[in-house]
Amino acid sequence: MTDTNKTTNQQWGGRFSEPVDAFVARFTASVEFDQRMAGQDIRGSIAHATMLAKVGVLTEAERDQIIQGLTEIEQEIARGEFEWSIELEDVHMNIEARLTQKIGITGKKLHTGRSRNDQVATDIRLYMRDEIDFLLEEVTRLQQGILSLAERNTDTIMPGFTHLQTAQPVTFGHHLMAWYEMAQRDYERLLDCRKRVNILPLGAAALAGTTYPIDRFMTADLLGFERPTYNSLDSVSDRDFAIEFTAAASITMMHLSRWAEELVMWASAQFNFIFLPDRFCTGSSIMPQKKNPDVPELVRGKTGRVYGHLMGLLTLMKSQCLAYNKDNQEDKEPLFDTVDTLRGSLRAFADMIPAIEARNEHMYEAARRGFSTATDLADYLVRKGVAFRDAHEIVGKAVGFGVQESRDLSEMTLVELQGFGDMIEQDVFEVLTLEGSVAARDHIGGTAPAQVKTAIERAKSELAQR
Repeated sequence: MTDTNKTTNQQWGGRFSEPVDAFVARFTASVEFDQRMAGQDIRGSIAHATMLAKVGVLTEAERDQIIQGLTEIEQEIARGEFEWSIELEDVHMNIEARLTQKIGITGKKLHTGRSRNDQVATDIRLYMRDEIDFLLEEVTRLQQGILSLAERNTDTIMPGFTHLQTAQPVTFGHHLMAWYEMAQRDYERLLDCRKRVNILPLGAAALAGTTYPIDRFMTADLLGFERPTYNSLDSVSDRDFAIEFTAAASITMMHLSRWAEELVMWASAQFNFIFLPDRFCTGSSIMPQKKNPDVPELVRGKTGRVYGHLMGLLTLMKSQCLAYNKDNQEDKEPLFDTVDTLRGSLRAFADMIPAIEARNEHMYEAARRGFSTATDLADYLVRKGVAFRDAHEIVGKAVGFGVQESRDLSEMTLVELQGFGDMIEQDVFEVLTLEGSVAARDHIGGTAPAQVKTAIERAKSELAQR
């Protein structure tokens, strides 16, 4: 009889008569990227062993021996002394093989009542839960940075844009609070995604559960999961939570990319709205004067990378029948890269945004161009009894005159303005100032500095309750 332990993989080789081809072993191995889940794998195994001892599948002595061995392995990994083997395929079998080396046959008992299918599903969920918790902290730090910059600029007037054309004056603080609201939705999406991540698949085994008297609620409690999953087939084949996370990450990256686009424009000589500290920029190898906003540019570029991972995961899952398939090994690299990309992008923006300085004079001067108070003049006419559509026509003609004369509405004389409507009086100039325009929109969500300050205080209170 052939000694299969010498010719095949010792963890599952009993059925095989020859070893796996060397190329196939490398091609199918995942240990080079899934070893980042080693800590989660060990946590899951400790909980599994604890549960097995509670239900009588393991003795307490075996449990303690396994836990001690796994703890020592975790320390080896932390010290960089652990030797990872491609022949052992993945993080799970590497750790289990090392455990058996350390404690003997008891190490082989750890896998009782579970499969790599439910084990990896558990590891990914533990990993994602840890990462989401960190990302939630980074989003919070980003929001704090936005509030810091907004608080310094509640009265800083700048042009508001639609179609990238001057529309109405706003304040820089108000614009930044729009960023805050976007980040708030990002936070809520991650928090909601975490709920569906935080469900335990361990105990589903390969696909149909196990005949051992396991206590899945106990394991869920030990690992901090809300509850165990309810269907063994779905437990091992579900990757919705990974797709959902990548979708949430894509939306967050889209927000960061939109902000990046604005920062790149605002930092240009043509806008000159902001000063980006040198530590977030680089220079040119040929043009000495250049100061390139590389951090926002790179985040803008990385957004497409995360979008690609979302489409990759959706495509990966679209044709899989139940239950687990080897295809699912391809979920980890896009998921891990999404985590890393979002982590880095959030950190870069959380560090950079509070360090930005507004160039108030340039923003103010830009707001004066483009007839940004035209809507205020129309509203003024409505208050004088003119129907809005007629007011719109009157102001349009006044703007046309201003374009010909290269003068803003506020630079016209009262006589000139009255030429477009005799109901216009001296008090019109109160609404044609940038300050008056911004202050007039004094309602919740409006541009008035008092409203912006209220929004900032409300946001601070929200963050304080987290």
